Amino acid sequence: MVEIKLTNTRTRRKEPFEPLDPANVRMYLCGPTVYDRAHLGNARPVVVFDVLYRLLRHVYGEGHVTYVRNFTDVDDKINAAALARQQAGDPRPLEALIAERTAETIGWYHADMDALGALRPAIRGEVSDLAEPRATAYIPQMIAMIRDLIAKGHAYEAQGHVLFDVRSYPAYGALSGRSVDDMIAGARVEVAPFKRDPMDFVLWKPSDADTPGWDSPWGRGRPGWHIECSAMSEALLGRSFDIHAGGIDLQFPHHENEIAQSCCAHPHDEFARVWLHNEMLQVEGKKMSKSLGNFFTVRDLLDQGIPGEVIRYVFLMTHYRKPMDWTAEKVREAEATLREWHTFVEHCTTSSEPDSEFLAALADDLNTSAAISRLHVMLKEAMTESTDHFIDLRDTFVASAQLLGLLTAVSGYWTMPTAIEKEIREALGQVGRGLQEARRARDYDRADAIKNSLMGLGISVQLGKETCDFKWTTPHDAESAQKLLYAVGNILRTVR
Repeated sequence: MVEIKLTNTRTRRKEPFEPLDPANVRMYLCGPTVYDRAHLGNARPVVVFDVLYRLLRHVYGEGHVTYVRNFTDVDDKINAAALARQQAGDPRPLEALIAERTAETIGWYHADMDALGALRPAIRGEVSDLAEPRATAYIPQMIAMIRDLIAKGHAYEAQGHVLFDVRSYPAYGALSGRSVDDMIAGARVEVAPFKRDPMDFVLWKPSDADTPGWDSPWGRGRPGWHIECSAMSEALLGRSFDIHAGGIDLQFPHHENEIAQSCCAHPHDEFARVWLHNEMLQVEGKKMSKSLGNFFTVRDLLDQGIPGEVIRYVFLMTHYRKPMDWTAEKVREAEATLREWHTFVEHCTTSSEPDSEFLAALADDLNTSAAISRLHVMLKEAMTESTDHFIDLRDTFVASAQLLGLLTAVSGYWTMPTAIEKEIREALGQVGRGLQEARRARDYDRADAIKNSLMGLGISVQLGKETCDFKWTTPHDAESAQKLLYAVGNILRTVR
């Protein structure tokens, strides 16, 4: 069996992964708060840990892995979005508007993550709503956990709120590596006169007449954010399970608070044994923000015509524990690579096993960048082999790429119509000859004009003493290919 090694945030070490029960490997990923479209940063953990899910299924068997990812559908941002609709003139009750907004947003989320090739969460291989729990469906479990924490002296009621007593859990801060006192100075904590300690956090808070609420021993109210994941993971995965994952931005306070709640409620159980965190995302070297004009959702990119598979490939180019920089250059590289791969495997159907070196890279703390590098080597090896061995290498290549969630729909999507591609290449060949003639005649202004025209079409030129090579992102549909052919033809007419 392949040995998987994962870097456990809690121990700060890369460790061999040993599941509690190999017949039911259990993983939990913090899901979205469903008030709006998922932005690009939201999508990175989904793609990263989808690869882990695929790897676990490959090693332990599809029916032996349980993957749960929640929806937070009770939150002040959701309430605000629904209230804005009401204030804009929608006459329906706030409760109906909230239900509509969350259902709509969950639908968007599914469509966008499906486009990125992410598998739906599943219970032992069976995709169901149970694997994507909504917080509002687990309010009784949250209330029961809060009551238990109060009874054990880890929580207290104050002015209609219930708060967790951080000082009652000596190990608080172990995940993030900071003491409570160190956290207080720089932490974003809600200031409230009824707190015993500034770091105490809300388990339950009161709701007014216009805010969603549920009856509880502490009055009508709603849960705090952190208690949701503790209650849902326990209900679906048990008091101890294998992996808890999410973005590094959740390490503190969300994951720290989850650990405190769950470990105080069940001191003899482990809660999550392995904690995994992906690093943050930037855009062209800067933090993504609306003020910088570089904030966009997954849907924005899809609507721009960037295929979901390209977005996925760009994510996987960088190791999950390193900050990722989204750039236009990486998008072009991903498009060119995937077009080459799809052309290489067109009409291929495979039942092969992944390449052993590829699998070793992926099993080494999800080293997707090394796994992609191995795919490039495999492609070169396949192109130099005899026909019989070529087929074996091609099939292994496809099986390996599909373990990354790439080439999962092998089709002609990326393949430009052969006849048009041939015409473009022939036209570029003639343009190249004209360019070389201009250089030999020392007509550098004309040569530069030809090069600039080609670059304006996204075609780069590589000149040798007697050669002229071109690189471009091939259009993936006949209409765009025809437009490129027409544009290259216009350049050719100026060259003749």
